[in-house]
Amino acid sequence: MKSRLYTTCLILFLLNSFLVEMLSAASIEAQKPELTVDFKTAIQKRLKSIQKRPALIHSAIGVTRKETPIPCVYSKEDLNFQTGKIRILLIGGLDGSEVSVNSVINAVNWFYGSNAAKPLHNTFSVSAIPIANPDGWVLQKGPKNATNGNPTRGYPPLSPAYQSVTKPETEYLWRWIGMHAPDLVLDVREGKQFQWIIPVDALRSARTLGKQLQPQVRPVFGWELVSSLAYKPPSQIGRLPALAVEIAPNNSPMFLPTLLTAIQQSKFRRPSPARLEMMRRLQRTPIQVATQLSKVYGHELKRLSYLPVVSLISQIRLGKLTGDKNRLSHVEAITQKYLSKNPKPLKNRGGGSLIAGHLLFSELAKATGNRQYVNLAKQAADLGFDEEGQMRESMPFHVEMSDAVFMSCPILAAVGRLTGDPCYYEMAQRHWRFIQKLDQRPDGIYRNSPLSDAAWGRGNGFPALGLALVLTELPLNSPLRQSFIAGHRHHLEALSHHQDPTGMWHQVIDHRESYRELTSTCMITFSMIRGVREGWLDEKQYAPLIERAWNAIKTRVAFDGTLVDVCTGTGKQTSLRGYLDRMAILGTDARGGAMAFLVSNEMAQWRNQQANALEQIMD
Repeated sequence: MKSRLYTTCLILFLLNSFLVEMLSAASIEAQKPELTVDFKTAIQKRLKSIQKRPALIHSAIGVTRKETPIPCVYSKEDLNFQTGKIRILLIGGLDGSEVSVNSVINAVNWFYGSNAAKPLHNTFSVSAIPIANPDGWVLQKGPKNATNGNPTRGYPPLSPAYQSVTKPETEYLWRWIGMHAPDLVLDVREGKQFQWIIPVDALRSARTLGKQLQPQVRPVFGWELVSSLAYKPPSQIGRLPALAVEIAPNNSPMFLPTLLTAIQQSKFRRPSPARLEMMRRLQRTPIQVATQLSKVYGHELKRLSYLPVVSLISQIRLGKLTGDKNRLSHVEAITQKYLSKNPKPLKNRGGGSLIAGHLLFSELAKATGNRQYVNLAKQAADLGFDEEGQMRESMPFHVEMSDAVFMSCPILAAVGRLTGDPCYYEMAQRHWRFIQKLDQRPDGIYRNSPLSDAAWGRGNGFPALGLALVLTELPLNSPLRQSFIAGHRHHLEALSHHQDPTGMWHQVIDHRESYRELTSTCMITFSMIRGVREGWLDEKQYAPLIERAWNAIKTRVAFDGTLVDVCTGTGKQTSLRGYLDRMAILGTDARGGAMAFLVSNEMAQWRNQQANALEQIMD
């Protein structure tokens, strides 16, 4: 008995000693100063050879925890989902190996730089993520990244994007592949010998292609990325044919010529299911998109805020565009139900969003002529004045954030139009100037708040949308009009330089490695369309930006109202990282749906104007 007790005590002692040692080691490790590594410069140097290719667009699919951009390259043809070419995506460096990175870079240089590949340009386009695990590649940690995550595993990602503290690379890669929607994905890794990897659960087109590729293996397990693409649609777009290839460190053949030859010989089927879905989405008219969104958004008003209100206003405007008077009746019934329980909305909590929610009343006042709605809208606008009727320094609840330009300025301008009292226009300008001094940077872009210079995407969408709505209400002969137009143009001109080649704007406007964000793109695009329609923006300058943005928006709005990459609610952040880490919603979302609905109506109205102008020319 004593022997057993002694043994047990000894084991417990040893376990305790082991734990103490481990904790001490971890503590010592934590106290070590972090090694300073210039990841970005190392990546730029490695990509120098393909940076010289004029046919290629250089961008990023996302960003690591060390804030290193994850680079990608593609041609203009890869932006055209309607192309007759076979679109191939190469992924290199996910395993952190130099062999993989080198192989993909060499393949891209061969395709875009060699005479032997020129005849293939009529049949194929090739894009690449040459260093998918950039921090791991720089540190030579194998498949591990700088935070000890392994981005070769964990597909499909289960955590909310793009918030992983160990391997955000997986989340960026997964969603970007879905939105890129190639016809074939090839994951290039280092191996002991050259061989093709054809997962047993690959799509039929990939398995058929695999018959032409030797030597090969058909794994049942592992190779999570290429296997997952066959059964789980990334970004909820569509499934993708995917293969892998292992490259030996020495004397391996160029894999891309072999692959392209095999594709031609196998009569490879395209477009991929993912690209086919993109083509279907792009075929929709603005009215069709708005109608689809109207089935999901704009049917309730539980709390007066800009979120449900923008969708309700969009229901009214869709009714005007289509001649459907029932939409106005539907919105008015919802509004009256809310007012029966909340006769004095301003008594509720809600801050700036509550003030913006009063735009519902100004819209209904214009649509119905009902004085009840005028009075309700006026109550919100009157918050800009003290008891003696003098303008306050600013509207309340701004919390020094750039979104306050939208939260307060449009309701002031709308009440100015409804009442004919110019003091509301003056207060709108006063409030805008107040926020402008706090948040607009010298380059014309807005920071979200004075706490950080980071230019949050929606923090720029709000001022753009806010001033577009103000200018819509402001009389043409108003002495304030030119100052509003000048400020609005300055902002949109600055934003125009940061549009992504895909047509989107980013979660952080001037950081292309941040994710492509839907609400900011919708708001900025709406502002540009409204400006072109009303004449304060130059159509030749902004029409190309609008068309690119509209196509990008359509790809991110599904037929059932599902949306891709809507930034969740965001307060003041103190750093760039704070904005990079805001969740990107994939699914239905009141915020994203409202802004997509709004811009769809505006695009439909512009299309109508364009059609009418064309008819007049023909007459």
